[in-house]
Amino acid sequence: MIVRPVRSADLPALLELARSTGAGLTTLPANEERLAHRVGWAEKTFRGEAERADADYLFVLESDEGQVVGISAVAGAVGLREPWYNYRVGLTVSASQELNIHRQIPTLFLANDLTGNSELCSLFLHAEHRSGLNGRLLSKARFLFIAEFRELFGDKVIAEMRGMSDEQGRSPFWESLGRHFFKMEFSTADYLTGVGNKAFIAELMPKFPLYTCFLSEDARSVIGRVHPDTEPALAMLKGEGFSYQGYVDIFDAGPAIEAQTDKIRAVHDSQNLILAIGTPGDDASAFLIHNRKREDCRITAAPARMAAGSLVVDALTAKRLQLNAGDQVRAVALSARG
Repeated sequence: MIVRPVRSADLPALLELARSTGAGLTTLPANEERLAHRVGWAEKTFRGEAERADADYLFVLESDEGQVVGISAVAGAVGLREPWYNYRVGLTVSASQELNIHRQIPTLFLANDLTGNSELCSLFLHAEHRSGLNGRLLSKARFLFIAEFRELFGDKVIAEMRGMSDEQGRSPFWESLGRHFFKMEFSTADYLTGVGNKAFIAELMPKFPLYTCFLSEDARSVIGRVHPDTEPALAMLKGEGFSYQGYVDIFDAGPAIEAQTDKIRAVHDSQNLILAIGTPGDDASAFLIHNRKREDCRITAAPARMAAGSLVVDALTAKRLQLNAGDQVRAVALSARG
């Protein structure tokens, strides 16, 4: 498997992936016109023809047989062209000494605090390929690209995680809050934001703080929690240094997690090495390996061994990267060591 930039020829495979995602992946709508536009813009981004405010680095995971089985992306910066909304979870304290009452009430503030940060988004892997190193490769490959082209990204990276919803796609948070202001189904509002129609958020959402005590118990219980299907992705990002700092999605209350870019493990620990072709050995660890190219970027995960400034890989790995012995690579251990 390799991760590479998306191409126009991938559009049919992307449409198939989009139709299989279900609710929750708003940035990959099953809309051919919108997807074609996004793919075209991603190609422009990889060529260096987009400003950071508009940059959309969309990657695909491709098998050795040429089948596209997953996608992931990084947005150069959020909120620089149109407002980027989250709820900041705060606290309101009410007290009366005379009545001996002291209340601490969690409160939701509509905020644009995460504006300007780079964002991990659009992560999806076909169910038949969720095994081995595939999931970690698809997600973490983005960090090697960020490390290689650090100047293209912000000082902080964020990721909005999918919030809680039931098997029918109903969100307790939406049912208790958003529905009262938007008068539409959660899936509809989710889709509209995914295709870029976000103006209605500013027009319809209340600007004043919201006291969570007015929400249903079910809604309060899901604030800052991720969907069970998203728990592995959350654990993976936490292992790279991401943490929850009190920001949640305005629709399903899923957590927005964040990390200082230069402190992300795979960014901070990655090294530039010389590629050597040989036998890594039976005890070789799995590495993420990037060919250090931008438009022709190829990233894979494979057993490798570091030796005196070089990275020893087998011939198949070099072939996947389209590199020869003596070429430069950027590499990092696939997972943090003990």
